[in-house]
Amino acid sequence: MPTRRLQEVLTGLAGRHGVPGAQLAVLEDGLTTVVQTGVEHQDRRRPMSPSSAVPIGSVTKLATATVVMALIADDDLELDQPVGELLGDPGLAGGVTPRHLLSHTSGLPSDPADVTGTCLREIRAAIPVCPPGAAFSYSNLGYALVGSLIEVVTGMTWREAVEAILLRPLKIEPAYAESPRTVSGHGRATGPAGARPVEQALPPMLEPAGALALSAADLVELGRVHLGKPGLLDVVTAADMHRRVPDAEPFGLADGWGLGIAHYEDEDEVWLGHDGTADGTSCQLRIDQAGACVVAFTANGAAGTDMWHDLVAELRALGLSLPERRLPAPARPVPIPTGDFGTYRNGALDYTIRPGDHGGAELVVDGEVFPELTLHDDASFTVRDPVTGRPAPCGRLRGTPGEATAIEIGGRLARRH
Repeated sequence: MPTRRLQEVLTGLAGRHGVPGAQLAVLEDGLTTVVQTGVEHQDRRRPMSPSSAVPIGSVTKLATATVVMALIADDDLELDQPVGELLGDPGLAGGVTPRHLLSHTSGLPSDPADVTGTCLREIRAAIPVCPPGAAFSYSNLGYALVGSLIEVVTGMTWREAVEAILLRPLKIEPAYAESPRTVSGHGRATGPAGARPVEQALPPMLEPAGALALSAADLVELGRVHLGKPGLLDVVTAADMHRRVPDAEPFGLADGWGLGIAHYEDEDEVWLGHDGTADGTSCQLRIDQAGACVVAFTANGAAGTDMWHDLVAELRALGLSLPERRLPAPARPVPIPTGDFGTYRNGALDYTIRPGDHGGAELVVDGEVFPELTLHDDASFTVRDPVTGRPAPCGRLRGTPGEATAIEIGGRLARRH
């Protein structure tokens, strides 16, 4: 990759999107190219460096899943053994297995109802959104349970295990979202002062789902584990992890899902990877096994996801066949049947579809109103984006029109309440 051109592209896009700092790392032909731009903190003005550690949010789940698969490769854990048996509580989680947890098909709600409690207490109190293995529903709570499994099997804390089994063998210096040396996240720029720094807030219970802070170069090393070559994972275990899980449809997140790793498709090519957002950060990891290529991007601004989509187009122009964001095909607007108005629930999170104040419909998510909900004839719906003012893909209804049993939003399944 032409380093100077990558630097120009990254700097230009960061300025266009109001992102204070960003990193890009590309592994190709065995060589890693790293460029960065901007600052770690809008007020302190310390420049971003190749080693700046950015909170990577849910990309942490890929690290946690990789640790689990390493334990499976060493016969310390079984993918299809009920979690309750592994934890010495046969009635726990109703037959959920590590395979279910890693692939987000456990049926567990997205997040704990009480983040001050313990993981096992939350699991016992959780109301499933579907039976295990029945559907995809993204679950941070599920990955909290994965962390508990790791601790029981290894006798270490999750942090100790992820460092000993994964990070240090890859020569990655561990850092976490709240660490003093971690890059600050920033909100969207709303005035001449630019984007403002925001604090990281992650309950300890959810560390296995989102606590790591890594540089783009570190993410490339994590991605290298998944290039299909023997190493930390043997070939058979890696293939099991990467294989697409049948009937797991991560609507709104990716094109498919393996065990802790997403599938992003473009024509005949499939890239593996994961996306992550922390408080005011956005990070993406993409892995092309066929081309032995890894691309990693970090941004310390809330607009980082939009910046990533523009960056993909620039990288494609430079010859990298990264999958582009595939927007839904145009669909015909249709009236929302009155039978589909109501509340849909995923754990403690409520989604309500109701009549709008000026006609039509709107979506309410835990009190926040998203106006101008428009249903289409493929059961998908859009709402008005509060930032751009334009219609934005949001989710889809499931079930017979007028008798919807659930909705899917951001990969999360919410059942009719």
